[in-house]
Amino acid sequence: MVTHVPAEAQGDERGALLSFVEAQRGAVRRSVLGLTEEQAASRPSASELSLSGLLKHVAETELNWLRMAQQQPNEKERNEETWPDSFRLVGDESIPGILAFWEKVAKETEEFIGSVPSLDDTFPLPEAPWFPKDGAVSMRWLLLHLVEEIGRHAGHADIIRESLDGKGAFDLVAEEQGGSWG
Repeated sequence: MVTHVPAEAQGDERGALLSFVEAQRGAVRRSVLGLTEEQAASRPSASELSLSGLLKHVAETELNWLRMAQQQPNEKERNEETWPDSFRLVGDESIPGILAFWEKVAKETEEFIGSVPSLDDTFPLPEAPWFPKDGAVSMRWLLLHLVEEIGRHAGHADIIRESLDGKGAFDLVAEEQGGSWG
């Protein structure tokens, strides 16, 4: 981990978990720092992944989990036909637009988690081959899953960014703070 996640206030489990989610969000956001739209859309490895595609995918994935927890329809729900579009910018989508969208999702996630009576509260999982039948998970599980999901893609983003221009996570943290590392 290249950024320090502050210790929670005594007994502030929600705050601690949200801080770890935000740390992973920051890693993905920093991956596009200083890049053009074309650079961020490039795929410098055998993978189909690009930085701008990862940014969009992670933002939409957080929204999807938030809507499941809220038990509301997902306005960006994907199906088998539109799934590939969750990994690439289409039409007039841009990095600033995706970042603004994700900022709204992140704020809504934090407000929602702050409003639930308990992190032990649960919500049902949808029917899918990868979920248990009639499964449910807690709000705590949701936050831990977001750390896992976003962190996995932050690792992908690290490799892609290093392949583009050699900048690693430490370099990007320093650049974001107006300095240099090493």
